[in-house]
Amino acid sequence: MPGMLIDPHTFVPEAIAGFCDLHAGMIQSIAGGVLRSKTTRTDKVALVIGGGSGHYPAFAGYVGPGLADAAVVGNIFASPSARQVRDVARAADYGNGVVLAFGNYTGDVLNFELAADRLRSEGVEVEVVRVTDDIASAPAAARALRRGIAGDVLVFKVAGAAAERGLPLPEVAALARGANDLTRSMGVAFRGCTLPGQSQPLFTLVDGMMGIGMGIHGEPGIDDKPLCDADELAALLVDPLLAEAPPGATHRPVVVLNGLGATKHEELFYLWHHIRRRLTAAGIDPVAIDAGEFVTSFDMRGCSLTMGWYTGDLLDLWRNPVDTPAIRRGLLPPLVDRGPASIDPPPPPPAGSATPAERQRVETLARVLSDVAAELAVAEIELNRLDAIAGDGDHGRSMLAGARAARIAADDALQAAADLPIALAAAADAWCDASGGTSGAIWAAGLRGAASALAVAGGDDLATVLTAALDAITRLAGAQPGDKTVVDALAGAIEGARAGGWYEAAVGASQAAEATKSMTPKKGRARPLAARSIGHADAGAASFALCATIAANIIDIGARHS
Repeated sequence: MPGMLIDPHTFVPEAIAGFCDLHAGMIQSIAGGVLRSKTTRTDKVALVIGGGSGHYPAFAGYVGPGLADAAVVGNIFASPSARQVRDVARAADYGNGVVLAFGNYTGDVLNFELAADRLRSEGVEVEVVRVTDDIASAPAAARALRRGIAGDVLVFKVAGAAAERGLPLPEVAALARGANDLTRSMGVAFRGCTLPGQSQPLFTLVDGMMGIGMGIHGEPGIDDKPLCDADELAALLVDPLLAEAPPGATHRPVVVLNGLGATKHEELFYLWHHIRRRLTAAGIDPVAIDAGEFVTSFDMRGCSLTMGWYTGDLLDLWRNPVDTPAIRRGLLPPLVDRGPASIDPPPPPPAGSATPAERQRVETLARVLSDVAAELAVAEIELNRLDAIAGDGDHGRSMLAGARAARIAADDALQAAADLPIALAAAADAWCDASGGTSGAIWAAGLRGAASALAVAGGDDLATVLTAALDAITRLAGAQPGDKTVVDALAGAIEGARAGGWYEAAVGASQAAEATKSMTPKKGRARPLAARSIGHADAGAASFALCATIAANIIDIGARHS
């Protein structure tokens, strides 16, 4: 925010605290997010939505009767952790099951799916709904790969209204998925957004140009075009959506014009005048229209247009009453307090009886994580820059948060006399909880895989431990060597470890990370912007190589000089 200094590391919790205070009586703060304070009924399915911060009114602004029961709030442009999702869902659950709904981004998918598995293991019925409305992010034949942008609000509204009716869990989820199947969005950016605490935008556009098809995390567009007048912009937004109208679509869709943060209402009204003319010329007479800020991207200048071809129940659900901080319309039945939130506390650190030799290994882990956190603090800006080339620019911040939390967990495990596998598993969970996003889930999976290998007799061979980490990551994320991800650097480390120790592993990771410069990304958020990443190392691979080098400096090189 111009004119105000912001600490990016405290921005999210303090923003949530301010939001909850402003809406006291409607919203209560809980660990990991926010929860509605009042409900129309307690015999309903719970709708839990969420994602990274920076998109208000998504996601906390949509919590309230007629819409969501709770929102999970991640860090700036980073998905919430699996632990956050699980805790918020447990607090929101009325005992009738939970729908988890979110935009289709890698970090959100990994963390919400991990949370869903955990909830099911705890006896909670769960349905997962991914929003995939952005037609610019993948071709029609690969709709499942598309990301969720302003279509989120349409799908969430349908799901929330269905839950408010008291419909059973499978039916609520089916209606939400049906709405998603009929929803399409297209966006354009005129200027990149600037994250709190930073002075430069995540991406810039050449003067006189605009980015077509950006995402809500500040990803640059997939194409650049010269700035144009409102008639031409209306065509750029309307025509692709009409070309993708679902089979059997009527001429009366729901239409939402969304401002991305710095495009003001009067500008949207002006643009809507031209969009309406374009729709009328195409024989389209919207059954419901709205314009405003629904899913933003901090101060990004731009807009998106969403169409949902809803009829029957879906249209009724879109129109149903709602009372949230961001959307209020119609009259709801009398509200009742749902009571204070109750979340199961995390289990205490496991006690152990580590031998002196095992204690020394845990001390080494704690030292490695301490140095990793220190070096990531130095590398944060550069890692964010790498990530912003074809992603959302939060990788350095997420890695730093995860490493700091993992260091504290390792220190706690040391005090509890835990052995190395237990300490590493505790560090994995702490990393995931603090980092969120794709990197949080991936590092948690890798560290837990390594911990499992260490717990097996004879599992101290470095290549074996790293291979266990690689297997855990590929099972979770599906990435393979050559996809331009952290997997490439980890595979390089394994090859190096087979030839020697930590030093060779670090060299292998660094060489593999460097080799990602010439690769085309096939997985993750960089995939839709593949061409932009060529010539630049993958941020995840680069950060892993950095961490491996630090570990080598402490473990291997230190051992050689002892």
